[in-house]
Amino acid sequence: MPGQQDLFANEQRPSVKLSEFNARIAQAVNADPLLHRQWVVAETSDVRVSRGHCYLELIERDEQERTVARLGAVIWASTYYALAAKFKDATGQDFANGMKVMVCITVNFHGQYGMKAVIGDIDPNYTLGDMARLRKEIIDRLTREQIIDRNKQLPWDIVPQRIAIISSATAAGYGDFMNQLEGNAYGLKFYTRLFTAVLQGNNTVPSVLDALRQVEQHKEHFDCLVVIRGGGASSELNSFDNYDLARTIALFPIPVIVGIGHERDVTVLDYVAAMRVKTPTAAAEFLIGRGVDALARLDELRNLVVNNAREIVSREREHMSYYSSIIPATAQRIVSTAGTRLDNFLSAIPQAVNTLINAQSTRLDHTTEVMKTAVNQSLLTAQMQLQALDDKVALLSPRNILNRGYSLTMCNGKYITSSTQLNPGDVVTTHLKQGRIRAEVLKT
Repeated sequence: MPGQQDLFANEQRPSVKLSEFNARIAQAVNADPLLHRQWVVAETSDVRVSRGHCYLELIERDEQERTVARLGAVIWASTYYALAAKFKDATGQDFANGMKVMVCITVNFHGQYGMKAVIGDIDPNYTLGDMARLRKEIIDRLTREQIIDRNKQLPWDIVPQRIAIISSATAAGYGDFMNQLEGNAYGLKFYTRLFTAVLQGNNTVPSVLDALRQVEQHKEHFDCLVVIRGGGASSELNSFDNYDLARTIALFPIPVIVGIGHERDVTVLDYVAAMRVKTPTAAAEFLIGRGVDALARLDELRNLVVNNAREIVSREREHMSYYSSIIPATAQRIVSTAGTRLDNFLSAIPQAVNTLINAQSTRLDHTTEVMKTAVNQSLLTAQMQLQALDDKVALLSPRNILNRGYSLTMCNGKYITSSTQLNPGDVVTTHLKQGRIRAEVLKT
């Protein structure tokens, strides 16, 4: 069919080999003066040194902190160490991640190895860059507020076993941490609770702050807090250079372990946490190490107790052997001494008894005389008191009152002392010295 023949016809099109095409690119790139020794402003990320060469990524952000441009670059070893020394002498810091720099770039294209952006010079006077400056400003502020070392000064439990964790549940770093912790070779038991948080992107700060608040509400249940995140591009860790996060961790009521990124990555949190480790796995190793140290101390104490017990037993056995050898002679000496003392006591008893009897007899005689005198004196005093009472009774006797001319009037067995006690018709009896008179009351 004509249509199928046209479809599969071997049409001759102009073409070149890949090597020739790459040669054209190389000619265009390598000959363009705008791509040679151009000063470019960018931010550093993923800076790493391998075999003397420095590999890094240059990034550019917009006002919303979104990355709008990336370029992989290299500083060859023949240039890197001189440029790094020059940069540190001028800025006081190592060439590292998060610095806004001005670098001189030459783009080379090789037909076999592709394109390379080679940095040939750095302008150290261009400042440290926003990320490094921000980090320094936060650290300086926390230092001025005198709280940068607050969390470091908290006491650690001898074996921190109750662990609060802030991480993403699906993060590889969290998995590595848990595997290392639960699979430790010493059989140590740890009790963990995960407080999930977003550790990447714009929601990192509010998410981690919310998790920190949750942990603080249950602080009495934990010995320490672990904040972990696995590795990644250094530019992804910028969110941790945040004042609110750093201040919250600096003032956190229990010790905080920070294990974010790789060993080369540093954030502000590393400066304020009680313990900074290079990776999540290293955080688990630190906790396991605390437990192993405690076990070692227990072993030392156990050995010390056993050795002391053995020394005490050995020493006491020596004492027992010594005492066993001297007990018979000592017992005989004690019995002999006691016998002598007993004989002395027995010989002294008769004399002591006689002396005591004589003394008591003398006291008895004296007491008898004193008692006689006291009895006579008491009898005399009682006779005088009795005579005085007799005289008083005689003086106050109603008979004596009647003898002196007075009379007593009674009515119905009661003494009459007032006319108001009587009524006309009452019969009264009046007692005189001699006799008595009965009369009827006519008028009062």
